[in-house]
Amino acid sequence: PLQMRVAIIEQVPPDAGLQPSFDDRSIALSLGSQRIFAGMGLWPALAPAATAIKTIHVSDRGHFGVTRLHHDEHGVEALGYVMIGRDVGRVLQHQVGTLAHTVLMCPARVEAVAAHDDHVRITVNQDGGATTVSAKLLVAADGAMSKVRALLAIPARQWDYHQDAVIANVTTSQRHHNVAYERFTDSGPLAVLPLSQGRSAVVWTVQRGAVATIMSLSDQDFLQQLQARFGRRLGAFTRVGKRASYPLRLVRVPDPVRHRVLVVGNAAHSLHPIAGQGFNLGLRDAAILAEIMADARRQGLDPGVPQVLQAFVRRQSGDQRQTTAITDTLVRMFSNSFPPLVCARTLGMLALEFAPALRRQLATHAMGMSGAVSRLGRGVAL
Repeated sequence: PLQMRVAIIEQVPPDAGLQPSFDDRSIALSLGSQRIFAGMGLWPALAPAATAIKTIHVSDRGHFGVTRLHHDEHGVEALGYVMIGRDVGRVLQHQVGTLAHTVLMCPARVEAVAAHDDHVRITVNQDGGATTVSAKLLVAADGAMSKVRALLAIPARQWDYHQDAVIANVTTSQRHHNVAYERFTDSGPLAVLPLSQGRSAVVWTVQRGAVATIMSLSDQDFLQQLQARFGRRLGAFTRVGKRASYPLRLVRVPDPVRHRVLVVGNAAHSLHPIAGQGFNLGLRDAAILAEIMADARRQGLDPGVPQVLQAFVRRQSGDQRQTTAITDTLVRMFSNSFPPLVCARTLGMLALEFAPALRRQLATHAMGMSGAVSRLGRGVAL
């Protein structure tokens, strides 16, 4: 049998008010991610809480030029979907509870990691006491501030964008018609994504020095400033829900492999939300890793040996590098008011609007369908 015994060590209970992974933030799922969830058998449970993205509309505030991507132009049912993180978390949590070979240790936190020749030993603090877990492989998927990465002194390259993302759900006077907007402004990119019940999810990037002022605005003043940045493509912003903010930085781990340890997801690459690729890249990591582990199990290989871990690096490092580079380039290009660069941006967007081949390439990447697609992403059993 291909089943592998898995222990999941999670610090924050899923129903905690401050759960950082599955809160009220919106997640833009690429079409590739939707297909991975479908390959896992989870999409029927996720679909009722998902809103389809039929069109992506990209514009540069104050400058001529607009680019539009339409789902029917690319022969797909949707370019992606928008979900609230908490809804994703609820489905995943339920699924974990049904897996006979998986143990969830929560709330618990990793205190020490010691790698040995044939296993890795993890010291875990749970219920105020220490316990140990022995495994053939430790997968560190514990976020941009990874505790495992710190314990093992795994180097990470970091770049502070000196920007914060302000997030909120808003109601608009006009229907969104399943259009996702990415608007570049002088303070940073502004995404307005379609949600259910006539709402839209806002991800507004602002300069670090301005975030405290924006967070302290009254709802009316906040909506007024948001309207000035976005325009009236959705009519008037009439209501806003709870606001939150978090700092934006790039984190990249050049070498994610240590003896019987593999770093994946946001622990290996934390991205700016400009193109909505962070969650999707992490999910592609997980899908490729599951495939590599299943193949190793079939071949009778130890899942923690270098041969197996390097197979993951060969399959996924290109996707990680490319997605990180594209995201970082977009941030730098659209946060710069240098006139020749502004002119180049405008010409680039006009070229995209009138060049179907370029639009297809952009859409393929936005949908998470570029490069080698995992078996789960193709709907093939592991």
